[in-house]
Amino acid sequence: MATTADFKNGLCLEFNNDLYQIVDFQHVKPGKGPAFVRTKLKNLKNGRVIDNTFTSGVKVTTARVVKAPYQFLYKEDNAFVLMNQETFEQINIQQELISNYDLIKEGQSIDVTFHEETETPLFTELPSFIELKVTYTEPGLKGDTATNALKSATLETGATIMVPIFINIDDVLRIDTRVREYVERAKK
Repeated sequence: MATTADFKNGLCLEFNNDLYQIVDFQHVKPGKGPAFVRTKLKNLKNGRVIDNTFTSGVKVTTARVVKAPYQFLYKEDNAFVLMNQETFEQINIQQELISNYDLIKEGQSIDVTFHEETETPLFTELPSFIELKVTYTEPGLKGDTATNALKSATLETGATIMVPIFINIDDVLRIDTRVREYVERAKK
C-alpha cells in the first residue's frame, strides 16, 4: 500500500482491477477545498492513457514489477524469442508487447518488465539509441540542400525511416527508438 505522497513517474499500481503505470502526476493545492493529485495513468495491458484525480492522502495498492535484461535471439511467427542474460532462460514475447519491434536486430539487448506475482510480461523497452545499417535508399540529388529535405531509407532490420538526403547505402545510422528518428551517422 502507498499513498499519493509516494507517487512518482513509473510507479505501477493496481487501479480499477487493472495494472497502470504513472506517466505524469501533479500535486494541486487549491485555495479552497482539499488538495488532490492529478495523474495520467497508462494501462499496461492495452497501452491506453487515462486521466484520473486522487484525493490527497488516499491509499492505493502498488503492483510489484521486476525489470530484467533479455537478448533478442530470433523471430518465430508473431512472437520474439528472448533469452534472459542472467539465467539464460528463453521466453516468447508477443509482437504487440514490443514497441518499434522492426528496429530490433538479432543479439540486441531489451529490458522486459514482468508483473512479479503472476510472472507475466507487461511491456518492453528498447535501448534509447541503436545503430543500424542502411540497406537501401535513393541517391540524393546534388544541390538539393535548400531545405532540410528528407528521403526514405530501409534499414538492415527491414524498418523504414526518414533520413537526410546525404545518407547513402551502407551508412551506419544512430536511431532514437523512442521517437523512431534519425539522429546522426554512427562514428567509425
